[in-house]
Amino acid sequence: MSDETIKEREIMMVMRKLLTTIVREVTPEHKSLKHPLSDQTIQDIRACLGLITAREKELADADGRTAQERPYYVDEPPATKVVPISNIGKAKKNEDE
Repeated sequence: MSDETIKEREIMMVMRKLLTTIVREVTPEHKSLKHPLSDQTIQDIRACLGLITAREKELADADGRTAQERPYYVDEPPATKVVPISNIGKAKKNEDE
């Protein structure tokens, strides 16, 4: 991965975080209150976030990574469990019955 790609990835991440933080901060706590942003501004923010996400995906694909990478601990148990096809089938009957 080149320095330019790393820098672009960092810029995209910061822009996404900043936009989502702004939206969170200006969103009223109660639904009865009027949102301070206009409908056009909300649509523009959504479009920006969509473009950022698309570019992040392009960068991840070009680098051979998945765009959904999440940090994890080595000792953390995996979220999925692989079950061999040979183990799939009817439950074995108890011989005592």
